[in-house]
Amino acid sequence: MSLSFVFPGQGSQAVGMGCEFIQAFPTARHIMQEVDDSLSQKLTQLILEGPIETLTLTENAQPALLAISMAILKTLEKESGKPVSELVSHLAGHSLGEYSALCAAGVFNVSQAVKLVRLRGQAMQQATPLGYGSMAAILGLELDAVEALLSDFQEPSHLCVIANDNAPGQVVISGHSEGIAQAIEHAKEAGAKRAILLPVSAPFHSPLMEPAAQVMQQALEESDLKDPCLPVIANVTAMPVIGKDVIPGLLAQQITGRVRWRESVQTLAQLGCQYVIEIGAGKVLTGLNKRIDPDLKTASLNTPQDLEAFLQEIV
Repeated sequence: MSLSFVFPGQGSQAVGMGCEFIQAFPTARHIMQEVDDSLSQKLTQLILEGPIETLTLTENAQPALLAISMAILKTLEKESGKPVSELVSHLAGHSLGEYSALCAAGVFNVSQAVKLVRLRGQAMQQATPLGYGSMAAILGLELDAVEALLSDFQEPSHLCVIANDNAPGQVVISGHSEGIAQAIEHAKEAGAKRAILLPVSAPFHSPLMEPAAQVMQQALEESDLKDPCLPVIANVTAMPVIGKDVIPGLLAQQITGRVRWRESVQTLAQLGCQYVIEIGAGKVLTGLNKRIDPDLKTASLNTPQDLEAFLQEIV
């Protein structure tokens, strides 16, 4: 059976995430210590003890989620005795999770990755003034219907775009706060089951993030990247990446562009993937993946019990 690992993005964070792995496995503790040392911050303590308000800050949530994904993945490699390249055929991640996927593929090491996503979080937060932009989830309308209603919101002062195409009937929009508020009302009038403002501090994955994209383009071009050991599905193209040269551009585009998660999972299926396993905090992607392709076998791996079950399955 062809397997793929996928990695969650911002929004999956929770106080105590990964605690069982950190307590049970030296490999996980080693990764978390490497993260703390790299950032000169007691990030592990924040993850385990909170408060959630501090953990949820973009500059903390992004390295924290990547760290937990890597702690679990490295433990899985150690306990199985196999590198990730022998366990799965492809990797993917949702937004921030694309950095986790690239780290898993060896494009960055853990220290590089957490520093990059810390910078990414800071740059994204600083790209627009607080309250200038916002995001909303539109539930119960298909992508083409949301794109149609957003055609009225393309003025420079009322810009709204598709930020995430997550699954059938689940689309996230991003842009100027005033435009988003109006788009929510239009979505309800168009028959959306729900159209709700999201508790985020900036209009991620929209053209308003261009200053952050420029920061990350430069930082990535100056980084020592390696070719991925496995194909990684890029968010902005929903296609596999096999060489390092295109990665800085794709990750910069990702900050202002659409996360094509529905298409990415469809790509995995078209490439022959039959089993998609979410590595990291929560089960958000597992739920989305089931909706995208009910024929895919799906699972999440975020406790030692999940690891034991997975190792028994692949033996």
